[in-house]
Amino acid sequence: MLDSLFSSFWSGETTIRGIVFIVIFTCMMVWEIAAPRRKLVVEKAHRWFTNLVIIIFNSAMIRVIIPIMPVAMAAVARNRQWGLLMYFNVPPWLEVMIAVIFLDLAIYLQHVMFHTLPLLWRLHLVHHADLDVDVTTGLRFHPIEIILSTFVKLFAVLVIGPDPLAVIIFETVLNGTSMFNHGNISMPAVFDRFLRYIVVTPDMHRVHHSVNIRETNSNFGFNFPWWDRFCGTYRDQPAAGHEGMTIGLAQYRNVERYNLIWALILPFIADPGGYAINRRGRDPVDRA
Repeated sequence: MLDSLFSSFWSGETTIRGIVFIVIFTCMMVWEIAAPRRKLVVEKAHRWFTNLVIIIFNSAMIRVIIPIMPVAMAAVARNRQWGLLMYFNVPPWLEVMIAVIFLDLAIYLQHVMFHTLPLLWRLHLVHHADLDVDVTTGLRFHPIEIILSTFVKLFAVLVIGPDPLAVIIFETVLNGTSMFNHGNISMPAVFDRFLRYIVVTPDMHRVHHSVNIRETNSNFGFNFPWWDRFCGTYRDQPAAGHEGMTIGLAQYRNVERYNLIWALILPFIADPGGYAINRRGRDPVDRA
């Protein structure tokens, strides 16, 4: 019975997420070409090869290593009456909304944790070592971080007990907003100010990729911007402005190192710098 549940939700989720990924990725790629927000530091072809190979590898790896994904876990939890939502009688539409919101909170807290614990920061700095931020950066994470993140989602699903539909919506939206809010795209300032009350915008999240420590440790949200405002981690704009800010990490500025193998082994050889939240200090100075 469980095998049939897994295969049913697996095929449906994979199709939906695949279609959404292709559509959003294509739209963002065209938008970045038509109206870029910043001039790129590294040649795009070089960066994209590294980032896209990591993305493809992670997608294949996670299917092989982890036998059950969050959507299938939600189906199992529902079948066995697990999770907090099982104790409340609310309309299905409201239950889906509540589940999506709290799953997003779990990802916000996970993101903060990856900036807090030095061991987790070593994994997460692969994402921040990108010297430019664009649509591919939104999916550039070390394979071990992807595995840990999947287990966090599985645990959150067990605790919350969401309808599988809510998990499909959440996973699809998370994938799409990660590409959107990392986009190197321009939009009218008035539109950005309005939109960032609803969703994390590229200008809002780009602050998080600043070389400045205080700016790196802000704007942790992926989908919804509310958690940063509620938890005091919101920062409106980078001190140097979006065109003048430096992207990446102070200790890794050598473009020649920028390759696939280096990105994969970086957590094991990394100089973590002073970026972990519990090691706040002076703002770094760029080092070649």
